[in-house]
Amino acid sequence: MRLLVLLLFVGFASLLVPFGIFTASDAECPAQGPPASNAPGLILQQPEGDRRVRRPWPGSVARMATSSMIIKVDERNGGSTDFFVGYEEIAPGNAIPAHLHPEYDEILIVHEGKGLALLGSEERAVTAGALIYIPPNTRVSLKNTGSRSLSLFFIFPKPEMVSEYYRELTVKEGERLVPFSAEEFAAFRARHRGHIVFAAASN
Repeated sequence: MRLLVLLLFVGFASLLVPFGIFTASDAECPAQGPPASNAPGLILQQPEGDRRVRRPWPGSVARMATSSMIIKVDERNGGSTDFFVGYEEIAPGNAIPAHLHPEYDEILIVHEGKGLALLGSEERAVTAGALIYIPPNTRVSLKNTGSRSLSLFFIFPKPEMVSEYYRELTVKEGERLVPFSAEEFAAFRARHRGHIVFAAASN
């Protein structure tokens, strides 16, 4: 008899669930939404952001495409925990040397100019508006083949390691520029192998 009453009660309760009766409380099932952020956001013009200058590398190491860059968005500039956005301009004839990112996707967006992109085994000319998606562990390089600067934005997800890499690689514009010693640069490269690995010719 008790079993019959229990079964009737369960069946009756299941009929009332669609009407909002016998549902779990909000405390038991909290709403799942995006985490709250106290960051106010940013509106930046092209030259604005955290302007940085790359520290010179040892003479035996191939130079990066540009000596300066702008950190547009990261945890310290804008308060983002999900994105790193940088900006730089590559002079005619210069190139981002071949490299890969073992743990991260990257997106490059060509803002102005034209160049030649190498992604894995694919080589293709790019112009303003081009987007290059780079999966993890995929070699990429980009050469400016035009007569004026090639400007681009570069975007990474999960900026913790990426931000640390670029901030250690550079100093704030106007600060004293101290070149890397060979030993310091080797240790820097080793610390950040999870972020970036250059092709043998660039080491």
